[in-house]
Amino acid sequence: MDSSATFNHSAFFDENSSSHRFIAELLEKADIRINGDRPWDIKFNAHGVIDEALARGNLGLGESYMNGDWDAERLDEFFFHLLRARLPDEINHRKLIFHHLRTRLLNLQTAKRAFEVGEAHYDLGNDFYAAMLDPRMTYTCGYWKEADTLAEAQEAKLDLICRKLELEPGMRVLDIGCGWGSFMAYAAEHYGVECVGLTISREQTEYGKQLMKQGLPVEFRLKDYRDETEQFDRIVSIGMFEHVGRKNYRTYMEVANRCLKDDGLFLLHTIGKNVRDTSPDPWIDKYIFPNGELPALGHVTDAAEELFVVEDLHNFGADYDKTLMAWHANFEAAWPQFAEAYGERFYRMWRYYLLSCAGAFRARDIQLWQFVLSKKGVLGGYHRVS
Repeated sequence: MDSSATFNHSAFFDENSSSHRFIAELLEKADIRINGDRPWDIKFNAHGVIDEALARGNLGLGESYMNGDWDAERLDEFFFHLLRARLPDEINHRKLIFHHLRTRLLNLQTAKRAFEVGEAHYDLGNDFYAAMLDPRMTYTCGYWKEADTLAEAQEAKLDLICRKLELEPGMRVLDIGCGWGSFMAYAAEHYGVECVGLTISREQTEYGKQLMKQGLPVEFRLKDYRDETEQFDRIVSIGMFEHVGRKNYRTYMEVANRCLKDDGLFLLHTIGKNVRDTSPDPWIDKYIFPNGELPALGHVTDAAEELFVVEDLHNFGADYDKTLMAWHANFEAAWPQFAEAYGERFYRMWRYYLLSCAGAFRARDIQLWQFVLSKKGVLGGYHRVS
């Protein structure tokens, strides 16, 4: 849906403007040209894009894209070039100071607010996610080491987690942020365990009832993680820690410690950022994951101190690039059946979300970590599997 063919792009770029010259020179550092002919070059369809980007950072850039004010044939490659050159670090967004202070000073992930992301993001509709995701409805990074398809990568990831947790028949497993239950169903089917999943999404809970009707020993609880008190042999949390927030990291670890048996293992799978003192992306926060925040490595280890021993840390963030591109391909293929219900602005928003994130992982600007944690340390040492 590149609308560039219907516009005279040069009409929207004033080469004599100081802000435009500044942006053009900046983009050249990332090998991006304004109105160029390469797939990652930016093409303007309206006035004001540069001013919006300078004034409001990715929030302004993303909203102007949603409005159709600019395009790039390969949005993922545009963001790869942009982030690999670290261009956002060179712009001081004064108008984003409020957003920065808000995330630093306020607890945006209180129990009262915890359900907001479920309603805004995960409750878009199970049919929508079924069209975009793999058959198991796994909405986290796949493991592509030996996989050729999205379904293979997701099953490989689920099996990797089961092996890292050293699951055995009869164990009870807590899944904090269980999504549509893909891990619980896989672990129950292949490793003979019983699972309890916590979710803040009513749509996911309804979907979970279908799994339970199949006779699988899985239970979905529409519940904030802070309210769980039962103890389990193993705990897993796959792609939920991004919703916890820095003011709650310690509480989260205390809950996990409380709910894990002394000889148990806890696997934490989370996206992470390279630099600690940065604010959540304002566009992602507004349109995709309200109140979310990526942890830095130090956030996780600080929160786990005296509660857990870090047995293993595995980074396969580059695999999220492939996962997001596969989701995007599915989304594009399925879009005609959702176009009337969701509309063009949603299409551009979702495309911006998937492809900008793919570019960020490709540039290694953000990471994917799997931690294996124990309460007292595994006697004789923990043996990594891969």
